[in-house]
Amino acid sequence: MSYLGELRAVWGSAPLISVGVSVLIQDETGRILLQRRGDDGLWGVVGGGLEPGESFLEAAHRELLEETGLSCPDLAPLPLAEGLVSGPEFYHRYPNGHEIYLVGMRTHGSLPAAALAHAAPDDSGETLELRWFGLNDLPPLSSNINRVNMNVLRLRAGLPALPLLPFPATPSHDDHLARLRAAVGPRPLFAPGASVLVDDNQGRLLLLRHARTGQWVLPGGKLHPGESFEACARRELHEETGLWAERLTPTALLQGPEFRYEDASGPWDSVGVLYRAQGVTGKLTLPEGEITGARWWAAGEVDGADLLGLYTRRAVETWRGRASLVP
Repeated sequence: MSYLGELRAVWGSAPLISVGVSVLIQDETGRILLQRRGDDGLWGVVGGGLEPGESFLEAAHRELLEETGLSCPDLAPLPLAEGLVSGPEFYHRYPNGHEIYLVGMRTHGSLPAAALAHAAPDDSGETLELRWFGLNDLPPLSSNINRVNMNVLRLRAGLPALPLLPFPATPSHDDHLARLRAAVGPRPLFAPGASVLVDDNQGRLLLLRHARTGQWVLPGGKLHPGESFEACARRELHEETGLWAERLTPTALLQGPEFRYEDASGPWDSVGVLYRAQGVTGKLTLPEGEITGARWWAAGEVDGADLLGLYTRRAVETWRGRASLVP
């Protein structure tokens, strides 16, 4: 049973944050490979949910093989500005009543048109048909994720954006992941969220002392259902520091099996987007309880900081220009 299937057995059809990947494959003429879906009979790109311990690229290769029988050697994540998926518009209700808020990444690759002759989807029933379509001659599409996927490519081709389907208002921001953990117990769960790199006018990085561990972390936290990565970054920055950012630029995606961490409730697979803050205003003000201190660290000093986990260490390395991460 899949990760989502296991959660549904306990959670029912109520909304879940679903971490997934889209696989955008184009042929030599720019046509897009679409599948007619088994659940609603409409068309969409290849893709699906991640399994615990998978990276987005690993999941993309797996989904492509399962849903088409094909492999794509040049498959790669899109740049973050085009590739990130999150926000209230990515709500979806399946024909069986299951509700999700999709977050994740888009990948892109190319195959010759003739490769379709060798397609062999698995027997799961997810794929009813595969076909190449021109970006200006698309079939009826399933859900907003596929409309936005097409819009990424249509923008590249100078074509107008497709309109989106209506979507419900963002739900109230309760602690969705804590409730999910309480329901499913100590099994691996995805923890999508965002963190923020904040510099002062001397080029120093702001780190916060975590109350529970006493270690240093970036401003950041986990997504609420229907929240975008950027909205999460803005909210967490203000809640934990009292600061506002005029602009937040996505800088790195910190995700994959190496970013699994564990707390008292169980293991979490982090899916974190790292933002760089610009135009920061406000007075540094710390919340009671969660954060016990703050400090601005120079690049030459931060090696001496007791940083919380690989995620924080990799984020600091990114700030210092050391890490080789997803662009």
